[in-house]
Amino acid sequence: MSTRMSRHTNSKRIEGLNKNVWVVFTAMTSDPSIVNLGQGKPDIPPPSYVKEALAKAASVDDLNQYTRGFGHPLLVKALSQVYGKVCGRQIDPFKEILVTVGGYGSLFSTIQGLVDEGDEVIIIEPFFDCYLPMVKMAGAKPVLIPLRVKSGKKTLTGADWFLDPNELASKFSSKTKAIILNTPNNPIGKVFTREELQMIADLCIKHDTLCISDEVYEWLVYKGHQHIKIATLPGMWDRTITIGSGGKTFSVTGWKLGWSIGPEHLIKHLQTVMQNSLYTCPTPLQEALAQGLLHNFDLMGQPECYFSSLSVELEVKRDRLAAVLQEVGMTPIIPEGGYFMLVDVTSLNQDLSHMADNDEAYDWKFVRWMIKEKKLAAIPVTAFVGDESKKQFEKYIRFCFIKVNTKLSPKLRTLHFHPDLERFVCVCV
Repeated sequence: MSTRMSRHTNSKRIEGLNKNVWVVFTAMTSDPSIVNLGQGKPDIPPPSYVKEALAKAASVDDLNQYTRGFGHPLLVKALSQVYGKVCGRQIDPFKEILVTVGGYGSLFSTIQGLVDEGDEVIIIEPFFDCYLPMVKMAGAKPVLIPLRVKSGKKTLTGADWFLDPNELASKFSSKTKAIILNTPNNPIGKVFTREELQMIADLCIKHDTLCISDEVYEWLVYKGHQHIKIATLPGMWDRTITIGSGGKTFSVTGWKLGWSIGPEHLIKHLQTVMQNSLYTCPTPLQEALAQGLLHNFDLMGQPECYFSSLSVELEVKRDRLAAVLQEVGMTPIIPEGGYFMLVDVTSLNQDLSHMADNDEAYDWKFVRWMIKEKKLAAIPVTAFVGDESKKQFEKYIRFCFIKVNTKLSPKLRTLHFHPDLERFVCVCV
């Protein structure tokens, strides 16, 4: 029996990938008395017309059956209209778009379809945590480069984090297959400028490297900033996979619909992964998402278009949270996009030496302590970096501000970090 059991272990491709920040903190925040400002789970209602479209789709018998495996025809046509307008080019709905199970599915199909064993993939820190394990599962080597913060500023924004040009150039080699770009960035909220994107594009072209551009927060960009798709820069369409998300676009994260857009010669390999793994996505959800996209396609450029109106609503929530954090002496990183905010907790000087696991990064211990003692949840930022960068990021935690006031009002807690910080949880984020 022992010999037989010894053969029934994990595959090498998932070795060491079992620890996951979402598994850990979802379990810790299951108590309904805990105010969860950690996970990016909107509790604002989706647009009514999107919900109504789903109810209507579910009432149509044929829409409760399988649809086209690479994307429901109406949905890929709607995506080609929206992104054709955004990108200023015709996009073939059937050959240059793949619909998958969320942005996760898009990333997985892209990496499995295009990255091979022995390849190297450049990942910018901090990164969404699934990038690194997905690259490792493909047998490739993650090559990490951190965003570095400008020193000497009292109030920081996403723009104050930058890639060092020489350091970035040094990461490219003959083995580099791809670079993963995330703009707006999660968790910092940085929106990469045209100049920064051009620097990345130039290196991709020079080294014949692919760009996997995770743009799931593309519509959530705040006043004074502009989201630019790296695929629209000269020479980049043919080497870029752009990833989007229906959950982020319409605040319906439970629908788990995402997409990859790119040239046919790349998308066809993602389609191969899809047809041999998940095959297709739920038909009624795709139909409803298509209706939502088409509704807003006609409104693009107008204030009532949901693509732009949601960011106006969230900017107020962002600014209110940031103001209170600044008042009490903490250092928020003001995001230019997305709905997360990094917070530097150094000034709280919270002694956590009594906590059992002394090898655990400070931010993990801080969040565990805050959940247990203060009934408030956040996410530790070292979950989004490699080992060599943990010291640089371990005094940061991440909050989500796509929340409604009524959820927080009955759950007010006094944190007692600072006499004024009792206002922290009732900031109406």
